[in-house]
Amino acid sequence: MRNQILAITAIAAALGAPIAAQAQNETVGIVRGGSVVVNDDFGGIAVDQRPAFREYIVREHVPEYTIPDRVVVGGVLPEAGVTYYDVPQTFGVTPYRYTVVNGRTVLVEPRSRRIVQVVE
Repeated sequence: MRNQILAITAIAAALGAPIAAQAQNETVGIVRGGSVVVNDDFGGIAVDQRPAFREYIVREHVPEYTIPDRVVVGGVLPEAGVTYYDVPQTFGVTPYRYTVVNGRTVLVEPRSRRIVQVVE
C-alpha cells in the first residue's frame, strides 16, 4: 500500500513539474555563458525597429567602449568611463539609455548600468 502511494505521488509530481515551470517569470537573460531569452514587450527596441536603430547609431558616430567582460543581457557595465545616450522617441519611448560596448549596441538601465538588451 505504501509503495502505491509513493508511486502515485511521484507520478503526480512528475506531471505537475512542467506546469510549475511555465508559471515562473520569463527570464530576460543569464550572465556568463548562459542562454539569453529576449522579451520584446519590456520597452526595448522592437524587432522591426532594430535595423533602423543600428543605422542611426552608425550615422551618429557613437564612441565605442571596450570592456574585458562579455557583453550579455544581465551584465553590468563599469561605473566610470562609459557614456550613455537617450534613445530617440522615433524608436519608441523607453526608460533605457544606449551605448556601444565591444562593438555591440546595448540598452542599459541607467541607475544600475545593467544591460537589458543587446540590439543585434
